[in-house]
Formats: sequence, C-alpha cells, structure tokens
Amino acid sequence: MIKDYRPYYIKKAWYRLLHLYIRHRLSPQLTSLGKNPFIVKPWHIEIFGGPVSIGNNITLLGCADKKTRLTVWSDRKDIKGITIGDHVLISPGVRISAANHISIADSCMLASHVYITDSDWHGIYDRSMPPKEKSFVVLEENVWVGDSSIICKGVTIGKNSIIGAGSVVTSDVPANVIAAGNPAKIIKQLDPDKSIITRKDRFSDIDDLKVTRNLKVTRNPKVTSKMTIQAFEAAEKELLKGNTFFGWVKSLVLPEKND
Repeated sequence: MIKDYRPYYIKKAWYRLLHLYIRHRLSPQLTSLGKNPFIVKPWHIEIFGGPVSIGNNITLLGCADKKTRLTVWSDRKDIKGITIGDHVLISPGVRISAANHISIADSCMLASHVYITDSDWHGIYDRSMPPKEKSFVVLEENVWVGDSSIICKGVTIGKNSIIGAGSVVTSDVPANVIAAGNPAKIIKQLDPDKSIITRKDRFSDIDDLKVTRNLKVTRNPKVTSKMTIQAFEAAEKELLKGNTFFGWVKSLVLPEKND
C-alpha cells in the first residue's frame, strides 16, 4: 500500500471538505441519504432526475474514468424511482437507470460497470417514444452482481444470489443460487448448510461509531463494538505520526519509489 504522507490535520481537513461537498452538492439531489455514508470521490457520482433514495451506511464509489450514475427518466410524478437499502456497495462505473422503479435491498453489492435498467427506453415498432408498459427491477437482500453484468427490465433476483461477471439477466433468478451467462442461467445452488455473512452483519455497529476513513482496523463486530470514537482517532494519529506538511508536498512533487 502507498504510504499516506499527509499530516493528521490535513487529512481531517480533507474529510471536512468531502463532507461539505456531499452535504451541499450531492445530498440535495437525493430524496434521502441515510446515516454514515462512505462516498469516495463524490464529484464523480452523477444523479439525474428523481426520486432517488439511499439508506444508511452506503458505500458509493466514484472514479474519474468510471463515473457512477443514478438516473431516473420519467415525466410521471407517481413513480418510486430508485430505492437503495442499507449497507449497499456500489462500485465505480455502475449505472442504474429507472423509468419506473428499481429496488436494491440491504447488503447488495454491485461490482464495477454493472448496468441495471427497468425499461427498453424505446418501443419495438414505435422507436420515437418510450414504451407505455411499466416494468420493475428488484434485487432482494444480499444480492451480489458481478463486474459488467446487465440486469434487464422486469427482473427479480432472489435473496443471497450471485450473478457472474459479464452476465445478461433477462428473467427472474431465485434465491440462493449462482447464475451466469447470456442470457443468465442457474449454474449452482448455494449450500444451505453454510451461513452467509452479509455487509449488514459485518458493519451493523457502524451506526454507533464515527468510522475514520482508510483506517487499518479490523472491523470484526465483536471487536469494533468495544471501540470508541477516540480510539479510532488515536489510531489514525498514530498511523500518520511524524508526517509533515513539507514531506507531504515533496511526496506529491518529487515522489520517490513506492511513494
């Protein structure tokens, strides 16, 4: 891992800047944004239209060459748009485009370049206008969608199921299976005797803690629940101990090997 040369006060100032951007630029575009959002490079997150609702403890990642887009295109006012639950992971390059309603339940994980849409956006014979029929997309709790997969209109993916990378999902996928291919087919049943640890299980105690970003701390629920905000801050100060402003500038202007 590349060393972080920033002094602690510089890093804290950076967090405040991110918080201000999220609060004053990103959040006003949303119908709701839950507690403890972890949003990386929020200026590469694009929101268009609405309503778009996001739950607690979202991990939302943007990237300069992989902008993340949440889009609702509709002239109707009675639609639900995009609803995203708690503890969801959305990776760089994900596109979610709703004409009616796309529901992503708690603990779902979307890998890079996933595309989810609830519409064809044009009729088969009348290609000048969007189709009149209403479709939905539902990802039930703890669904994992692999890199560059496409989830098409009218699809429901059942709880805990996994969609293999590069798949095109055109019909419903039941719970507790792995599906892959174009069109996606079931290739494996999950073992019912093995428990599944979800993102909500792993990070359920984050509601009670102000988690410091990029901190090298094991987030084991039994351990984390005993930590305090002061412990996180002390650990980060120790991690950045000895860093100076000029050393940080030097690492940017004249980086050495592994900087």
